[in-house]
Amino acid sequence: MTALSYFCKMKLLDGKLSSQAVKDDLIVQVKELKQNGKRPPHLACILVGNNGASETYVASKVKNCAEVGFQSTLIRYNDEISEEELLIAINKLNNDEAVDGILVQLPLPKQISEQKVIESISPTKDVDGFHPINAGKLVQGFPTFIPATPYGMILMFEYFDIDTKGKNAVVIGRSNIVGRPMSVLLSGNYKYGNCTVTICHSHTKNLEEICSKADILVTAIGNPGMIKANMIKQGAVVIDVGITRVEDATALRGFRIKGDVDFDDVATKASALTPVPGGVGLMTIAGLLKNTMYAYLHKDQ
Repeated sequence: MTALSYFCKMKLLDGKLSSQAVKDDLIVQVKELKQNGKRPPHLACILVGNNGASETYVASKVKNCAEVGFQSTLIRYNDEISEEELLIAINKLNNDEAVDGILVQLPLPKQISEQKVIESISPTKDVDGFHPINAGKLVQGFPTFIPATPYGMILMFEYFDIDTKGKNAVVIGRSNIVGRPMSVLLSGNYKYGNCTVTICHSHTKNLEEICSKADILVTAIGNPGMIKANMIKQGAVVIDVGITRVEDATALRGFRIKGDVDFDDVATKASALTPVPGGVGLMTIAGLLKNTMYAYLHKDQ
């Protein structure tokens, strides 16, 4: 079979379609809340400094909140704010009954401990799913907030009905934001779990050999174009979480967004593949919105 015929058979895991489905469902829920005289969910976002990427991410979160009918509040601080001042601001939001979810955009300036900030957010408002209490609940299989990117990937599997039961899954990357929670979800006893999971990282030997045996490959390493067709099993589902700005003088903004996967090369062998951009990034926002609704609905529990 030719490379072209394989490409034609490949399913594009279009984040625009799957994220819109999530948002459409949330729009209906918000309308029902308002019809019953209730307020909509409220997400508070804290942005410290003027990092360009962070500005873009937060703007997208605020925009998507508006699209589904959520209330959102963007709180800005300059990059000279002290750790103590930021923690006081977070505590104020913790005690605000009108705020359901709190998100502090990372990274933070060097004078602020990101771990202290994560732990200062009330676990009941931790819509990023980073608090150690919520991480522990996830590992033990209890209902909790799931970090938005892994949650978005599971929602994508659900939308495109990707069969995961009994599959061999390989996750490249072991961060607490993506790799570790994704490995937990894929190995869990869920409809879109029940995989046998291998986690790979910078010290993994024979990475190509391990990846070539994966029915499902999730890569989150930030190395543009690293994953080639020779690393992929025929018919594998490939999820590209990598988002890297690569300089490109021909691009309008002077750069292009690239994923970890060499898309055109891998498309000749994969049965399903996410694009970058337009894939997992959009589903990360969908996961955040779902977490905010979860926080709202479980406020008094």
